[in-house]
Amino acid sequence: MLPVSRPSIGSEELEEVKKVFATGWLGLGSTVFEFENAIKEYLGAKNVIAVNSGTTALHVALDAFGITAGDEVIVPSLTFCASVQAITALKAVPVFCEAEPGTLNIDLTDVKKKISAKTKAIMPVHYCGNPCDMDSLLAIGKKHNILIIEDAAHAFGSSYKGKKIGGFGDVTCFSFDPIKNITCGEGGAVVLADDAIAEEIRRKRILGIDKDTWHRYRNERSWFYEVTTQGYRYHMSNISAAIGLVQLKKLNMFLTRKKKIVQIYSESFKNLKGIRTLTWDHEGTAPFAFIIRVLEGRRDEMMDFLSSRGVGSGIHYIANHIQPFFSPYAQPLPVTETLWKEILTLPLYYDMTDAEVDLVARSVKDFFR
Repeated sequence: MLPVSRPSIGSEELEEVKKVFATGWLGLGSTVFEFENAIKEYLGAKNVIAVNSGTTALHVALDAFGITAGDEVIVPSLTFCASVQAITALKAVPVFCEAEPGTLNIDLTDVKKKISAKTKAIMPVHYCGNPCDMDSLLAIGKKHNILIIEDAAHAFGSSYKGKKIGGFGDVTCFSFDPIKNITCGEGGAVVLADDAIAEEIRRKRILGIDKDTWHRYRNERSWFYEVTTQGYRYHMSNISAAIGLVQLKKLNMFLTRKKKIVQIYSESFKNLKGIRTLTWDHEGTAPFAFIIRVLEGRRDEMMDFLSSRGVGSGIHYIANHIQPFFSPYAQPLPVTETLWKEILTLPLYYDMTDAEVDLVARSVKDFFR
């Protein structure tokens, strides 16, 4: 079965991990700081803090910016549950909003309707790597004094109007899990300009301790530390950072191939009446996934057909406002309720061969024959 996604890892990553093993320092250390600096240079960012997942990146960012119990955070329902769990973990209130049918990105018209006196942040999600309308989001944030917390789990490498995602909102959170545009095995990063809050996040990722273990053991008083804030065990390991450093060097190669596959799919499906393809910014998007909308209630039927052809597919994602745990925050979202029943994710990853890409395209078209 052709998978929906697969990491592209090899001997280079393994060699760098071996080097970390040889040092005996597997946790937070110099390799993590090297990875942070490499991300900082790539994005042109001021502060980059590496953590152990995209979910923890969102949680620690919200926490450091002071989001707390009762605060409202507007978030699209059509996203991975991690976005919402980061909000509810702080006992804040997720206010679900609609997605745009053309891009699956946050619907700004609905966002404006959901703003209240309790709204402290908006969390846009750059779906599939397609950048959101950041100019309009920033204007809304400025007008209402609301934070813009970007969930850029899909969008590492994407650009908006020629500038890399990672420098628009108050904070941007990336994911480096096994199937993202680059992987650390597991990992994430928080990117922001505010030096004071960045320092707070650095403390929070290592249990609120004022100095990380690497620096502490280089100090004359190696036994001394102070806990100055609520913290978590969220730091990235040297092992993960070693993988990420190699992956970052391969990113342009990965994206060139994935963009080519997106263009092949888009061209293949443009005249099919039974589906809708997303509106892609082919120049600025670092594609994470390729999603189509299967119309007339035939999505699940297509999944079965593709499976019979040896082609895997998936659903990214089930709407969160209908999930049992988030039921206290549920509200009618008719557009999203239609979209999540239509969306289907097709295989997209660097190592796909031309024959495999052709198999996917032919299988989708054969379904309608």
